[in-house]
Amino acid sequence: MPAEQLGAGTNVRVQICGSMADVAREMASAMFAELRQGAENKRPATLIVPVGPVDQFPLLAEMINLHQLPCRDAVLINMDEYLGQDDRWIDAEHPLSFRGYMQRKFYDLVDPQFAPAMENRMFPDPADPQAIQKLIDQRGGVDACFGGIGINGHIAFNEPPEPGESMSADEFAQLPTRNLNLSRETRTINAVTVGGDIDLIPRRAVTIGMKECLAARRMRFYCNRPWQAGVVRRALHGPVTATCPASLLQRHPDAAIGVADYVAAVPNVSLR
Repeated sequence: MPAEQLGAGTNVRVQICGSMADVAREMASAMFAELRQGAENKRPATLIVPVGPVDQFPLLAEMINLHQLPCRDAVLINMDEYLGQDDRWIDAEHPLSFRGYMQRKFYDLVDPQFAPAMENRMFPDPADPQAIQKLIDQRGGVDACFGGIGINGHIAFNEPPEPGESMSADEFAQLPTRNLNLSRETRTINAVTVGGDIDLIPRRAVTIGMKECLAARRMRFYCNRPWQAGVVRRALHGPVTATCPASLLQRHPDAAIGVADYVAAVPNVSLR
């Protein structure tokens, strides 16, 4: 599937953004637009956001400060977090903690007078996963779900069924926020960030569900890693199936994927 045909014949709009920095800028701009629209409409935004991609968050903080955008009443629901012993969040000081990353690279960078209130900085709670849906209901729904796509097609940490397991796309789409085991594929690719030592990657996580993600009014996903070239094509042009969770974007009425030019390019397969 050549770059210029990505998304053709599907409901998903595709934007080729350029470099990794360009992808981050586009994602930050899209998130800022949602926050600004909410402020202008006097209906503060409710967003689902990832840690992965990550480079957009310092840029988003910069935009909020530059434009003095009030975000106190906006709600940011992070997709997931690693779990440690007894299915509790890993410590926020852990170098792999998504909570820690959000604090260091976003919340600490936003001028306190514009930053979301502490109670509006949400992560799924492994002890009370149902709280996320209750919050979404209280907020009148999610305006936009932002994210990336895992090497096995996962959205958030919604891992596809393991070999020997069977689940229809419709069943998978109804999966709620929950605690789960991470697949070996996910742990392996995430180990790239820790020098390839898979044993350093936690085996459990809490994730917001496909149900909550797909119910968002808008789905905005961004891919900036070379290894995403294949899975983007599966998500856009393969069958809609639980074995590639991101393929469910094809069913959403307002979904878009932004990709770096090297993700859009046809992979150069070589044995050398």
